[in-house]
Amino acid sequence: MKLSLAMQSTLLILFTSGCVTVSEESKMSAAPMDAADTRIELGLSYMQREQYSRAKQDFEKALAFAPKYYRSHLSMAYYFEAVGQFEQASDTYQTALKVAPSNGEVYHNYGTFLCKRGNYDLAETMLIAATEQPNYYQIAESYENAGLCALKAEQPTDARTFFEKSLEHDPYRPNATIQLAAIEVDAGDYNKARARLLKFHHRFGYQKPSLTVLRDLEQKVGKITMAEKYQTLLDDLNNDN
Repeated sequence: MKLSLAMQSTLLILFTSGCVTVSEESKMSAAPMDAADTRIELGLSYMQREQYSRAKQDFEKALAFAPKYYRSHLSMAYYFEAVGQFEQASDTYQTALKVAPSNGEVYHNYGTFLCKRGNYDLAETMLIAATEQPNYYQIAESYENAGLCALKAEQPTDARTFFEKSLEHDPYRPNATIQLAAIEVDAGDYNKARARLLKFHHRFGYQKPSLTVLRDLEQKVGKITMAEKYQTLLDDLNNDN
């Protein structure tokens, strides 16, 4: 069973940060958390190598060291998700919420899990709740995930709002930028989408997803020469790979 790239990326983002709120730190000794963090990092390395049984052992030891530490529960929840034990994963996320009811990372990752399972309404609730927690700084990411979830739920109006909020907190966030531009193209807001994508290219250079949206935009407005230009750039990028 192989972890998806999205899962691997989320794992790395989640567990390399190790952020703990001041209130949590005041309630537990650093020593148990340090011991748990060591086991969590070992477990994640085993997850990346698809050695799930070894990973589970380390995550269980992390829970034994620090049973009230949110990262201990999140690591176990991701293990359950990776091996397809979704009911156990959900239960573990809910335990994490009880352990750390004001931790934005817990809300964020539970919401992301719920969205992947198709529970879009509750996922949105969790992701927005993440943005409202103290000492939580991945607000742009949570709004972006809420936008992606809204797209899966076929709610483009809500998705547009969430992507706009994401970009308010991180104006150059690539995925939110491209997704919002695509929504603007579908809504007929061609000038706004074009300006957004040209600004994006100026900062990051040409990217396949952004070029695809820009090509489609120019085709819709009848600027065939520009559409062909962007198609050529897309072909060049494809040939380079």
